[in-house]
Amino acid sequence: MTSPWKRKEVIGDCELYHGDCLEVMAALEPVDHVISDPPYEDELHKAIGRIRRNDGREMIQDLGFEGVNATRDSIVKEVVRLSQGWAILFTLAEGVRAWRDELQACGAKYDTCLAWVKPDSTPRMNGQGAARGFECAVTAWCAGGYRSWNSGGKRGIYTHLTNNRGRDGRHPTEKPLSLMLELVDDFTKSGQSILDPFMGSGTTGVACMQRGRKFIGIERDETFFNVSCERIEKASRQQDMFVERLPLPKQEAFL
Repeated sequence: MTSPWKRKEVIGDCELYHGDCLEVMAALEPVDHVISDPPYEDELHKAIGRIRRNDGREMIQDLGFEGVNATRDSIVKEVVRLSQGWAILFTLAEGVRAWRDELQACGAKYDTCLAWVKPDSTPRMNGQGAARGFECAVTAWCAGGYRSWNSGGKRGIYTHLTNNRGRDGRHPTEKPLSLMLELVDDFTKSGQSILDPFMGSGTTGVACMQRGRKFIGIERDETFFNVSCERIEKASRQQDMFVERLPLPKQEAFL
């Protein structure tokens, strides 16, 4: 039987799949949570070529993948089927309602919209209105019972520089590692499994590796898949270097 992925890599507690997310997700077992950054809406993809970066690198003119409009409903069905806890999906403000409606239609309990504030976001070059200073992430509970997270009454506002010192820079919509670490800390527990169907350059996987979570990532683009493998492998080596080697416990004397 032909597998739904082109390649699979296992690095520590991370399983990485090169393939189409809908095909791969259909073959997966449930996970504890889904945290991902899907493509933007079709209308917003058209504006990508006009975006300027602040880190000195040239912004690519084409992301290499289509917008999410045609596949959003299929993506959400698989996300809700697989997640036994939270679904956290990044989007610009224009996409919040569409993601909320699809999540609710599939039986998930929509919770709220998080805001990732970007203090170093690019100004609006033509000066004809306000520049984007934040992105959103819709959150929904896909399991039964009460919602569970680790941060009490904390506000859902996450402030992190886009062009931080740790930025890899090889993916055009890369999320800051510090942002993903904070989300993993707030919404998940040690040892739990997190699925990212749009792995990109693997930042969520690196965060999971650093925080002791199991990670499953899917990426269709071979170049970005290789970047993810490289970054997660590096995070695995760094983790091994700093794991404290505890002495074996002394045997108790039984009388």
